[in-house]
Amino acid sequence: MCGIAGATWSDPRKALDRETLQRMIDVLRHRGPDGQGLYMADIASQGPGTSVPYGVALAHRRLAIIDLSTGQQPIANEDGSVQVVFNGEIYNFRELRRRLEGAGHRFRTQSDTEVLVHLYEDEGPKMLDHLNGMFAFAIWDARRAQLLLARDRLGKKPLVYRHEPGRLLFASELKSVLEVPDVPREIDPQALDDYLTYQYVPHPRTIFRGIAKLPPGHYAVYREDRLDVRPYWQPDFNAEQLLPAEEYARQLRELLTSAVEIRLQSEVPLGAFLSGGIDSTIIVGLMSQLAKEPVRTFSIGFPVKEFDETSYARTAANRFGTLHEEFQVRPDAMEILPRLVWQYDEPFADSSAVPTWYVSKLTRQQVTVALTGDGGDELFAGYPRYLAVWLAEGFDRLPGVLQRLLAGGYWNRLPSGSRQKSRVRQLKRFVEMLRLPAARRYLEWIAIFGEARRGALYSDELFASLPEADPLDFLASALRRSDHRDAVTAFSLADLVTYLPCDLMTKVDIASMAHGLECRAPFLDYRVVELAARMPRRLKFRRGLGKRILRETFADLLPKPILRRPKMGFGVPLDHWFRHELLGFAHDVLFDKNTLERGFFRPEAVTRLWEEHQQARFNHGYRLWALLILELWQREWLA
Repeated sequence: MCGIAGATWSDPRKALDRETLQRMIDVLRHRGPDGQGLYMADIASQGPGTSVPYGVALAHRRLAIIDLSTGQQPIANEDGSVQVVFNGEIYNFRELRRRLEGAGHRFRTQSDTEVLVHLYEDEGPKMLDHLNGMFAFAIWDARRAQLLLARDRLGKKPLVYRHEPGRLLFASELKSVLEVPDVPREIDPQALDDYLTYQYVPHPRTIFRGIAKLPPGHYAVYREDRLDVRPYWQPDFNAEQLLPAEEYARQLRELLTSAVEIRLQSEVPLGAFLSGGIDSTIIVGLMSQLAKEPVRTFSIGFPVKEFDETSYARTAANRFGTLHEEFQVRPDAMEILPRLVWQYDEPFADSSAVPTWYVSKLTRQQVTVALTGDGGDELFAGYPRYLAVWLAEGFDRLPGVLQRLLAGGYWNRLPSGSRQKSRVRQLKRFVEMLRLPAARRYLEWIAIFGEARRGALYSDELFASLPEADPLDFLASALRRSDHRDAVTAFSLADLVTYLPCDLMTKVDIASMAHGLECRAPFLDYRVVELAARMPRRLKFRRGLGKRILRETFADLLPKPILRRPKMGFGVPLDHWFRHELLGFAHDVLFDKNTLERGFFRPEAVTRLWEEHQQARFNHGYRLWALLILELWQREWLA
């Protein structure tokens, strides 16, 4: 696992000097503490098929996992005409290497990285079809004066770029691109609108105009100052396959076991995150069956009971005899907020970044690689919100007269109490959203600031700067990939290509790599993903309960308390923190004169949110957190 950065240019005035390249890679040192490598070439002569000179600069920071002695990058082919810098792991590299050696290629290292240059020589961009792994890489082809950028199918590894006349810049993290002196830092208003909707900035945008994220499952070819971005993996989410439940269970067990096994390849110590939920328990159970030694497991808890999962994690650890460690996150953890804001580059309001940061730090003290249970909820309909989707789907099938009766205004007359998570308040919110189209309804359920709340929050100046684009477009585009499936399947697969890469994978990658820890997610092996996408809903979700096939297929690995437990999100007690430990700090930041004068929000709207929260009339914890993170981010990156 590593950090990469670089550039290629056709305009000599845009050439990258060695000092700038060094700064770009130095700022990624946390991603690769074990060494660095640089490659630079400035060619004045013409390359085949091009009429302009070109230059290229590649840089790499290394976290050594496989081939500790000879895996330094950049790595070249036999004659040096193809160079690669690579972040990630190719799990099937040994199989690919045997095939390439049979075709006459000569290898100088034992690393998975070297497979990429030789596979590119034979296949070009079609090489991506053969890779099983998590990756972001750049391949420079001197013969064609061409740069290939690529990102793995599910977006486990990040890659950002800036295409401007005469030059392309790229890096693992946004902060690296910002090290180039003439790169502007101008907030994209649409990205800000998206952030306050989703709690992250969706691809392909970043928070800055002119800098983009390469979407998951895409590659980009830069040649003669043209950038061509294309998808290489778009499974047919409408292709439901009717097989016996026993056959699906057999295939799932076989593929997930294989996915775990190939992710145990490592020449450094390896362990696992263990929350005590179904997904992480299954992964640890399979690891325990495959490993020769006890598995090391790590979990994070809170002193607030409803957010603490450590008892379940201990149950799973005892079941498999793991070497288990845990850590409690307390409100003084807010001391790390400035570090988090710097590390995440752009506003990122998923508060579970805090416990993820700490579990990564704890885990790295013992191991260099950790397996996780990420992806199980999206693939097997595990989130509680899918119950609301299922119920709403039934509502949509009712005659109009019954819909009007059930969604009538008399529900608003019911007393809700002061707790946001009270049953009556949740019911009223559910009924209120029933009047909306399905996609808009779902977005309102998951949004940090829904459409009406953003309207009340934004200043006239921010409204005037917004383009016609709607944050709903990002979700709606994902939903169209499964528009012939049932609602639960459609929305869970939409989450797989939106929420998972933009939120969960970003959270885990940044938090883990900040500590030089590599995280691997067996559920996100593309073979498992494609199998789950074909499954009928009844195998995953039935009578309001998700993960049915996981519970049944892996019942032998799941202790009864875990098998029967409800889903608990990996969150933090923001409701409590904003009324107590965070009270003074957050108030000082949100109501600072400079904050209020930035011009994005109506001060009276922020005041209303604050007062409603302090008076326990409503839990605005997630909204206040989003605003707090945004302001801290501006102080760090814009001043």
